Amino acid sequence: MVVRRASVLGLMATGILAGCYGGGGPKRTIDGSGGPASLSGAPAISYDIPRLGGGSDSVARHRGSVVLMNFWATWCPPCKEEMPALEQLWREFRGRGLVVLGIDQGESPSQVSAFVKRLGISFPILLDSDQQYATSYVSVGLPTSILVSRDGHVLKGIDGAQTLEQFRALVSPALTTS
Repeated sequence: MVVRRASVLGLMATGILAGCYGGGGPKRTIDGSGGPASLSGAPAISYDIPRLGGGSDSVARHRGSVVLMNFWATWCPPCKEEMPALEQLWREFRGRGLVVLGIDQGESPSQVSAFVKRLGISFPILLDSDQQYATSYVSVGLPTSILVSRDGHVLKGIDGAQTLEQFRALVSPALTTS
């Protein structure tokens, strides 16, 4: 019985990590389309959702800025690893018109607040309890990042964790051309 329970828990952990890390070949959704990368050029979808600390926020409220949305969760190891890079990016580029929106996927405000405080995150955190943003942006794993132009169109969608250098390479052209 103990061995069977350990096997089941091992399989569950493998499934969670595989969903979190992604990996493997091209990402496909149920309908066969190709994940967030397939959205380039499409108008950015926007919903008002609660903001950690009060009020609400949305992508549309930041029209005129370049917006980097990042879908994440506290239980996701690559999300946790990527957070300091997002914080650094926010600090470096917010004066040039970059908005970073961390969009937590389905967790409680208290859990998210403790995580954000522990890591010293200062960019806006939105609480997507119904996970409508990630679903709308064809996210097939966490983390997923979506870059939106100043005029409200998706420039690029990326599944998987990014380094600070990768984030800089992603946002720099958008800040100079938009």
